[in-house]
Amino acid sequence: MKKPVIAIDGYSSTGKSSISKIIADQLGLIHMDTGALYRGVTWYALQHCLNAKGEIDLNMLLSSFDQIKLEFKNNGGTLVLFLNNSDISKEIRTNIVSDNVSLVAKQKEVRDFLLQSQRTLAEKGGVIMDGRDIGTVVLPNADYKFFLTASIDERTKRRFLELKGLGIEADKEQVKQNLIERDKIDSEREIAPLKQADDAIVIDNSELTKDETIALILSHIKKI
Repeated sequence: MKKPVIAIDGYSSTGKSSISKIIADQLGLIHMDTGALYRGVTWYALQHCLNAKGEIDLNMLLSSFDQIKLEFKNNGGTLVLFLNNSDISKEIRTNIVSDNVSLVAKQKEVRDFLLQSQRTLAEKGGVIMDGRDIGTVVLPNADYKFFLTASIDERTKRRFLELKGLGIEADKEQVKQNLIERDKIDSEREIAPLKQADDAIVIDNSELTKDETIALILSHIKKI
């Protein structure tokens, strides 16, 4: 029997990726963090496609796709993102990537570049993907769709603690403003905006622990 395809969308710092990883482990699915892919392209751009002002040159980036090889590799049971055979799992979580990823992700060419690889992975089933447009654009025929949300203050706290855990210095107010700005850009962009699919199950986990959120999602998924 074909294993299900599960789409989890939602706002930044609602725990989409970490929750998806745990559910993937419990159900024997492959987890794909699509946000990491966009962060990977952004990291490449910051390293190789800057103009004289130190800003990302989008034209240079769009003409460099043939030089970008992103892949997830299994590292002790965890899928780690590699760019051109280098582990960039820590680099993609830095503030400079967070500040630039929305600009990169809203480019149609970037989304098209990453779209086919995401769909190809899901064709055989047994996949859980998280992002912002999975249930609406990438996998509109997913067997299960969830949309995670939480209050801005709760998300700020989670993001701040995540950065601290990675050893990255951060200012709490700056983290909050970054999240607010990303929400605005992601929701208002013309290409594949952050949007709840009509048939998605909405989960507000402002007052829920990670374990409680996972249990709630699993309660909606039929046993495989």
